[in-house]
Amino acid sequence: MAFDDPNLVSAAGLVPVLALADRAGLGKLADEHLSVPTDKGANAGLKVSSLVGGMVAGADSIDDMALLRHGGMIRVFTRAYAPSTLGSFLRAFTFGHVRQLDAIASRFLIALAGLTRLLGASAPRDDAGADPDSDGGYALLDVDDTIIEVHGHAKQGAGFGYSGVRGLNALLATLAVPFVAGTTAPVIVAQRLRKGSAGSPRGAKRLVGDAVKTARRLLGTGQLILVRMDSAFYGRGAVHAALAGDAAVSVTVRMDTAVKKAIATIDDAAWTTIEYTDAILDEATGRWVSRAEVAEIPFIAFSAQKRADQVPGRLVVRRIPDFNAEKNKAAGQDSLFDVWRFHAFFTTTDPGVLDTVAADKTHRGHAVIEQVHADLKSSALAHLPSGVFAANAAWLVLAVIAFNLTRAAASLTEPDLVKATTATIRRKLITVPARVATSARRITLHLPQQWPWEPAWTLLFDRVSDPPHAAAA
Repeated sequence: MAFDDPNLVSAAGLVPVLALADRAGLGKLADEHLSVPTDKGANAGLKVSSLVGGMVAGADSIDDMALLRHGGMIRVFTRAYAPSTLGSFLRAFTFGHVRQLDAIASRFLIALAGLTRLLGASAPRDDAGADPDSDGGYALLDVDDTIIEVHGHAKQGAGFGYSGVRGLNALLATLAVPFVAGTTAPVIVAQRLRKGSAGSPRGAKRLVGDAVKTARRLLGTGQLILVRMDSAFYGRGAVHAALAGDAAVSVTVRMDTAVKKAIATIDDAAWTTIEYTDAILDEATGRWVSRAEVAEIPFIAFSAQKRADQVPGRLVVRRIPDFNAEKNKAAGQDSLFDVWRFHAFFTTTDPGVLDTVAADKTHRGHAVIEQVHADLKSSALAHLPSGVFAANAAWLVLAVIAFNLTRAAASLTEPDLVKATTATIRRKLITVPARVATSARRITLHLPQQWPWEPAWTLLFDRVSDPPHAAAA
């Protein structure tokens, strides 16, 4: 056994994926918008492309970037920087440079959407009524944060937050677009790294504003957008930022006095049973036999604030029996202890597009953002590799770029890969071994015979080699 073949590469899928990144202008955007000083910031486009390429291939630390410098990689790609050079580049970042990288990520996503089927085809809006099994034609913009666990005492900004885990806090916004068969796989439209002890709503106003602006540039002014958030973001800043971008909101509310008072005024006849855990559909009546019920009532959010801050909308409430109700009923205390548990959210959606039942079901779909968190943490965000906070903030943005690029590449292949996780896409399309051969100054990749996903890989390669013209954003 010997490591002596100069013509082998371990990730041949990087060839079409980085070709797609180049056509979307990743390197040019970095050269144009990044102003990292000194020699550390030289050739920013190549360095950003190297970092993103390494992440697409599975790198989750700076040292892992060495996987771009083996065998025939130097013959396939123009230049791959050493991990030490890339580490120095990241450590030269300041907060301003991270914001420049945010702008690059936004522009790059828009370019990708124009070259691929990343956002699918928008479904037409049906103003005549709402389908309980649909989102009513709203593009779904989800906002949530997650803790990225870190170890050691040299990490700037690391701390213990609401989860009790020592780490840094990443705030993300994802976008999924409706089409005829459902919604597209979510892409990330905004991101921000914060210190570990930061509360969830910190900086949410700016991030929601950025996310809605990017969504508008992607989808145009005619598309309905719904910003979904949990109760940590129920505040004037995030809600007004969404409304300022002409988006509707659907945000879980805390059970404060005003909310409890509003729930108490709901008439018993207003409750509708819904599809929920252990629900059964009565085919004779077409109604659900369920322990969960929903109702709504007009509600003004932030009513204790000045009039300009108040937001009129609907309070949608879901109730389920208390878990202890059956036990108390068996003890003969059913009248005293037959109580409900209430879950309420505030929404400004059009009731003609999303009725009470559809609004509740759509809001519950907010949990899909947790899958994006898990996806990132199983790939490039398995670690935050630097002790410098700004470097880690830049790493987060680069991880988002790699995530969206991987998703865009998958959208050019077979339907079963469109919504696959990053790990699945990497296994089937990226980490494909190959041998590099040269004949008449032309490079040929010899890939494994009977590779199970050969059709998908070939489809990606052919479409990137001769892509359609970029669509206007």
